[in-house]
Amino acid sequence: MRPAHIALAALVAAVWGVNFVVIEIGLDHFPPLLFSALRFLVAALPAVFLVGRPKVAWKWIVAVGLALGVAKFGLLFTGMDLGAPAGLSSLVLQVQAVFTALFAFAALGERPGRLTVLGMGVALAGIGVAAVDEGTSGPVTGFVLVIAAAACWGVSNVLTRRAAPPDPLNWMVWVSTVPVLPLLALSLLLEGPERDLAALRALDWTGAGVILYVAWVTTVFGFGAWGWLLRRHPASSVAPFSLLVPVFGMSSAALFLGEGVSPPRWAAAALLVGGVALTSLAPKSPKSPEPPKSPADATDSADATNSADAVVPADATDATALARSPQAPKSLVREAPAPVSSGGPAREERPA
Repeated sequence: MRPAHIALAALVAAVWGVNFVVIEIGLDHFPPLLFSALRFLVAALPAVFLVGRPKVAWKWIVAVGLALGVAKFGLLFTGMDLGAPAGLSSLVLQVQAVFTALFAFAALGERPGRLTVLGMGVALAGIGVAAVDEGTSGPVTGFVLVIAAAACWGVSNVLTRRAAPPDPLNWMVWVSTVPVLPLLALSLLLEGPERDLAALRALDWTGAGVILYVAWVTTVFGFGAWGWLLRRHPASSVAPFSLLVPVFGMSSAALFLGEGVSPPRWAAAALLVGGVALTSLAPKSPKSPEPPKSPADATDSADATNSADAVVPADATDATALARSPQAPKSLVREAPAPVSSGGPAREERPA
């Protein structure tokens, strides 16, 4: 990669890492579910009128919109609102790679290799250390909700692999249209119209800036830049930069929010990042293909030949997997390296 492209990849990781600090600030201005709804509303408008028509079936857009937008971000924002620290959340959320591997095995028949299984064990050990540390120093409920958000992210990764969208930015913008109404309905039901109206009436420049950052900077710019890099470089060259996200997340939380990082948390970070690297970047064992029963099944089977358990940035879906998709544009396929097995090297999915 050129130095300018390396700098861009690092910048995107920094944007996604700092995003957790921005979310923490935003939660002082908005209820979590309303905050998430506003984030997707601003990300979708006016971009939805500029990216063209959807390039995949609506069933995939709706499915990922619900899994990623409603479930993952709803749980993440609520968990952080209940006290999960921003830095720790940026770290724990990376366990999505383990969930992705498990769900890909269950839904797509992709068997993880020994190195992947080892990585999953190391990452789960890191989660255990973080859980013990958080259980003695902070609220457990928020921590559990962040882990649940990571599981929902894993579901969206597998769905994205099945959808195989050819244009990452077009895909993300259209996915952003789905969560708005469900999140608004949940906010009215669970957070109450009085609280929502009070937050909107009290909107100031800080609150507006937070919404613009999480919508346009982390989603539109971050996802667009990540997809641009994947069009020009192999997935195996771009995906490792996403491991910098928790580094930027924890360091920015310590710098701007004064969050302390205890020795057990550093140990958890080392175990989790190392385990995610092993899980995501190790070659995968081939799966046993099943004969398709229909043309639609044949397409789904082809979409699933590459592994979905990617190193996924904290604010993106399976962007790297798109570069290796059978339905991707030729410019994407040409840039991707030949797989060492039918699973190929692991690649990236999302994004708060």
